[in-house]
Amino acid sequence: MRRGTFGERRLFGPGWRSRRSCGDGRDEVGTGEPSGSGGGAPCGGGAPCGGGPVIEVEDLVVEYKTRRRKVRAVQGVSFRVNEGECVGFIGPNGAGKSSTIKALMGFIFPAAGRITVFGQPAGTVESKLRIGYLPEVALYYPFLKGTELLKLYGGLHRVPPRTLRERIPRLLEAVGLSEVGDRLIRNYSKGMQQRLGIAQALIAEPECLIFDELSSGLDPVGRHDLRRVLLDLKARGATIFFSSHELHEVEALCDRVIAIHKGEVLFDLPLAALKERAGAAGLEECFMSLIREREGER
Repeated sequence: MRRGTFGERRLFGPGWRSRRSCGDGRDEVGTGEPSGSGGGAPCGGGAPCGGGPVIEVEDLVVEYKTRRRKVRAVQGVSFRVNEGECVGFIGPNGAGKSSTIKALMGFIFPAAGRITVFGQPAGTVESKLRIGYLPEVALYYPFLKGTELLKLYGGLHRVPPRTLRERIPRLLEAVGLSEVGDRLIRNYSKGMQQRLGIAQALIAEPECLIFDELSSGLDPVGRHDLRRVLLDLKARGATIFFSSHELHEVEALCDRVIAIHKGEVLFDLPLAALKERAGAAGLEECFMSLIREREGER
């Protein structure tokens, strides 16, 4: 099997239409061209015109019940992600990243706090229709074919059948699965399933992408090519929020980085400010030193 790469052709053709808030309650429909090429001039920081909040999290608390007690996974987390931003969400295992993202998607209900996505409460149909989501572990029905899965998710996002017929082959080629689209998912490797998951997240050409562990299961070539795709989407005005353990991935993609540790925000900094703070030591050492500082305060 000849394996394609994410970067062989653009995921979105010239007809892709991005929606940008004009600040007066209307949506401006763009041409899908990257900033600076006729698709509308960006505002400060490279964000599209408007630049209002897409995701707002205020004093979020997430708790899980065990037989003996409640475990608080997220403790008073607050942040926002503005339109056109690419924000990385980092932290150790068990820090609360996945719990926060599940609350953003409406999969779990917060014990306290408020979350809005596109101005709607988290989990509403209206907000989900504008999001492309990839979970940390994607469990797809094994007896569907890859093409059938994309038709299913496209239909759930109300994409017209004719559009899906045109879009699915392009997406499968873009993620390197063009030759296995008619194969049952049960016969896909872990990496192939992750590539298929990326395609389903993009099937509706969403305004916002939320990924839990961005490149989980991908080999180095797949990670490199995925970064190229996301940089192209970022240039076209998509809002991207993703968790990752790969700090070089965060450094390559993000405008801003939010770190969480033991359910609390450790820092929320523009990438440039974080790199300046890290200096020659690098982001990894800076991150570890901040964790050690926080541990010393407890």
